[in-house]
Amino acid sequence: MPRETPGPRSRRERPAKPALTRPGIIATAVELMRAEGLERVTMRRLAAALDTGPASLYVYVRNTAELHAAVLDDMLGAVDLAPATAAGNWQDRLVRVLTSYTTVLLDNPGLAQSALVARPSGPRYLNLLEVILALLNEGGVLDGRAAWLCDILLQFATATGAEQAARDRNTEAEQEMDALASAIRNASPETHPRIATLGEDLLSGPGSDRLDWGFHLLINGALHTPRPTETTR
Repeated sequence: MPRETPGPRSRRERPAKPALTRPGIIATAVELMRAEGLERVTMRRLAAALDTGPASLYVYVRNTAELHAAVLDDMLGAVDLAPATAAGNWQDRLVRVLTSYTTVLLDNPGLAQSALVARPSGPRYLNLLEVILALLNEGGVLDGRAAWLCDILLQFATATGAEQAARDRNTEAEQEMDALASAIRNASPETHPRIATLGEDLLSGPGSDRLDWGFHLLINGALHTPRPTETTR
């Protein structure tokens, strides 16, 4: 006797979908980013993953830019803020925090590109800002300079991550770098004397050393460079 095939289930028999919440939406967006890359995290793709319509998401997230900023804020939970309360030189500890932030971006290439324009405002971003400002205060950087320097330090770290992400996606990046190195090494002392003298130095040093030196350069510069509106005290 043939088995009866069940007919379509009624809506009442289907399990209820979990209620949409902003934390749940962001968590799903983070999962999508890790699986498919941030460029695939669109409102339409996210709605499909959540089995809902894009219009439903706009109640919780205004647009893709805000979504990406929220994803960035979530990922900032991986930044190591422990150096803020550790022992040791304040400047070295600050560089360790900034290096950890850069590493998070390097580990998530799509996130690094988005971080150039995203404006996170969540608790993890505020925690990062607070730690940077606290360490600058500990080091005696004047408040006004610290406020501006905080932005510059994060710009430098973010640009480093985004540049590396762009190189990783460029299949010809290695050939382009080889061509640049060759041009520098073969520069004529007659037409480009400084390049000829400093050629190997221009190409020297691992990226980690350059990153570390760049952070120290910016911090030391702020210690000795007044803002345009600054008055001596």
